[in-house]
Amino acid sequence: QVQLAESGGGLVQAGGSLRLSCAASGRTFRLYNMGWFRQAPGKEREFVAAVSSSGGLTPYADSVKGRFTISRDNARNTVTLQMNSLKPEDTAVYYCAGTVGGPMTVMSQYNYWGQGTQVTVSS
Repeated sequence: QVQLAESGGGLVQAGGSLRLSCAASGRTFRLYNMGWFRQAPGKEREFVAAVSSSGGLTPYADSVKGRFTISRDNARNTVTLQMNSLKPEDTAVYYCAGTVGGPMTVMSQYNYWGQGTQVTVSS
């Protein structure tokens, strides 16, 4: 089992950058595919980005492709989401999640979730 804790959210102006981090507990972190999802007010939670257990695969949602970068450090049990050129529509609670298998872009495949961190982008 793995426990996840996000950090790094905050308020930023449009065009700015934020770096989200997800710290994971447990010795098996390296076996998990990890993902970031987000949920805006009044909307369903949606996929943002994911990274495979080895770091070799990194799918992105079309809405963030070219602006966000996901990475992981298996030695430090961390996953990072670097967000650049932020837009007001990126405003949401961002969640880190882990899965042992299945399509990384599918929310229902994820077994473990963090509590979320708020990202607010002002125009």
